[in-house]
Amino acid sequence: MASGRYSRVDGRKSSNYCSTVTIVMFVGVCLIGVWLLMSSSVVPVQNSDLSSQETKTEVQQKITDNDSRQFQDSSGDLPEDAIKGDRNRENSQDESNSEVQGGENDVDGKREDGELNSGDTESDSGGGQSNSGSKDSNSGGDTSTEAGETNVTEQPETEDGPSENELNSDKGEKKSDTEEIKQEDKVDLQTEEKVEENQGKDSEESSAGENKMEDLAKDQFFPAGAQSEILNETTTQNGAWLTQAVESENEKESQKSLLSKDQSGYKWKLCNVTAGPDYIPCLDNVQAIRKLSSTKHYEHRERHCPGEAPTCLVPLPEGYKRPIKWPKSREQIWYYNVPHTKLAKIKGHQNWVQVSGDYLSFPGGGTQFKNGALHYIDFIQKSLPNIAWGKQSRVVLDVGCGVASFGGYLFERDVLTMSFAPKDEHEAQVQFALERGIPAISAVMGTKRLPFPSKVFDIVHCARCRVPWHIEGGKLLLELNRVLRPGGYFVWSATPVYRTLPEDVGIWNAMSELTKSMCWDLVVIQRDKLNEVGAAIYRKPTSNKCYETRPQNEPQLCKESDDPDAAWNVPLEACMHKLPVDASDRELQWPEKWPLRLEKPPYWLMSSQVGVYGEAAPKDFSADYEHWKRVVSMSYLNGLGIKWSSVRNVMDMRAVYGGFAAALNDLKVWVMNVVPIDSPDTLPIIFERGLFGIYHDWCESFSTYPRSYDLLHADRLFSDLKIRCRLVTVIAEVDRILRPEGKLIVRDSVETIMEVENMVKSLQWKVQLTFSKDNEGLLCVQKTLWRPTEAETIMPAIG
Repeated sequence: MASGRYSRVDGRKSSNYCSTVTIVMFVGVCLIGVWLLMSSSVVPVQNSDLSSQETKTEVQQKITDNDSRQFQDSSGDLPEDAIKGDRNRENSQDESNSEVQGGENDVDGKREDGELNSGDTESDSGGGQSNSGSKDSNSGGDTSTEAGETNVTEQPETEDGPSENELNSDKGEKKSDTEEIKQEDKVDLQTEEKVEENQGKDSEESSAGENKMEDLAKDQFFPAGAQSEILNETTTQNGAWLTQAVESENEKESQKSLLSKDQSGYKWKLCNVTAGPDYIPCLDNVQAIRKLSSTKHYEHRERHCPGEAPTCLVPLPEGYKRPIKWPKSREQIWYYNVPHTKLAKIKGHQNWVQVSGDYLSFPGGGTQFKNGALHYIDFIQKSLPNIAWGKQSRVVLDVGCGVASFGGYLFERDVLTMSFAPKDEHEAQVQFALERGIPAISAVMGTKRLPFPSKVFDIVHCARCRVPWHIEGGKLLLELNRVLRPGGYFVWSATPVYRTLPEDVGIWNAMSELTKSMCWDLVVIQRDKLNEVGAAIYRKPTSNKCYETRPQNEPQLCKESDDPDAAWNVPLEACMHKLPVDASDRELQWPEKWPLRLEKPPYWLMSSQVGVYGEAAPKDFSADYEHWKRVVSMSYLNGLGIKWSSVRNVMDMRAVYGGFAAALNDLKVWVMNVVPIDSPDTLPIIFERGLFGIYHDWCESFSTYPRSYDLLHADRLFSDLKIRCRLVTVIAEVDRILRPEGKLIVRDSVETIMEVENMVKSLQWKVQLTFSKDNEGLLCVQKTLWRPTEAETIMPAIG
């Protein structure tokens, strides 16, 4: 018989019931064990969540503490035990967060710390601050910027790659709020640890830096009462308007909303005009030019400003590149920056300009010096050694300058040349000069006086300028007489001097008669065999003796009521002004030789005169110079992130005594000193120092091409302009004349600084530094290549 399934070999039957019970009990025990294990694992998870919430609260409290500290000068001002106490809390916090964040956050933290330390190095070398001060600036800057605050945000200038703030912003978009808070806390910790490691090594340097900053804080107010200056122009974060931002996160969001609203109010558009990228509003007013009754006196090349200044932005030329740096730019520029070839075709044989591939090259020639400007300059000096380039003769006016090679090569002789020519008479000649890095303006000798004071230029030069000096009673030559210094020279290099054609002979005879009646002495006539040209050099008298003994009063003397220094929109008259007679009168004596004249107050500044800042005039002059030397050396050269080796030309939009320009004298830059028409007339003082400048009304466009200047400096200009014109039109003009990647430095009231900052942010400019103290503000921004896509048609400029 077959045995059953569970039968034993010995014939005894097994118990099925017992087996089933055993299996059920075993399964039950396993389930209970699994449940117990699961229950015990839930409790730590709950505790961990609670710990995480507590940690988050602590972190948030710490961030609030950090935000309240970020507007102090630096953590180095705190007691050491307080710093260590914070550091211990941070170490503990970091340990508790490390497991939660994981290795990836550690890597990110190290990377951010490395970037921050790199930024600290830049800040230390530029702004002269301690590492802890830089830490506060960088760790707090992102939060403030996101909240829309006006903050101290100095960044090192870089040519390639995104900025640190941009990198941090990109990272922040990928993190949750809690992770971002923890990561910022970690960066703070790592930065403070880095500071602690470096304290022993850098103690002497830090001490010297602190002493320097203390001295700066004591000296920076200037002058007392009349024009308070910014105290301590560095990246300290205790500015007047900044402290309100740390009261609460709600206030930050409110300010961010308000700032966005302000910025959205500026709707920038491109200028749709006939002149395109070369648009100069006051020189391209086509409608006004068409209405002129005559163009006989070059009225069409004079200023005709539209009734309302435009607020549109001038487009960039297609293919525009960063300009070539000086001195290479004197010989070569990018073709696409000034894409005009007409002048190369007309004047190429005279070595004005030539087209070579992607470049326009300038061999240094001109109509009268096709073999080079330097030979021509030496030829003039040999003809009359008393000219003494760069010593006796420092400031020159070049009439009808062409591409300004004459002025460009006079830099090698320590001479400043104000070159001018009419716009488009020879296509883009002044624009070529400015792109090369040579001083020039678009102007014409027509019906109005030149925008310069009287008796300020040491030499006036005209090389084949084709100006009809002898017509209409010599009205144009008499204007040169007005701006020429007594004892100064007029260098006339033109065909009537050396050619014998009937027309040339007639002009020479007429000029001889005119210059004699003006009491100019013909000092020398000399021929240049190499260039096959000649030059006549005249000298203006130094007294009125000749005027009083002339047989005829032709040209007549100007009326006593005629102010020779009045130059803004004043019609030309065919008359001469008498020369000074009193020993204390301006320009009776020749200035000190260069460079002594730069620093010494002019002899005609009397102690009885009250200067611009309320002190005696000579004291005012000297104090202004000392002030700007201090500001430039201790702040501008290192603290603003400006790469001065790439700066060629600067415009001081509100020059007073020219102290800012004088303080930059050791750099290879030239400064256009602008004296606004509603400011004290200090321009004669600027020329007396061996510098140059011009009068201008900033409610109108400046007579220069777009993209002309590397750096603009506006000291207390915009707050004054708001009274007379719309600030938005002034900012549009600033954008027009500043090169892409150029810098704007503004010193003004806090209210005005904030207005300007909002406007330039809406232009997508980079804010490099903002600072305030006692309602005074400092702003440094960089223009970008951004242009709007929408266009606005300017009807007065459509031909």
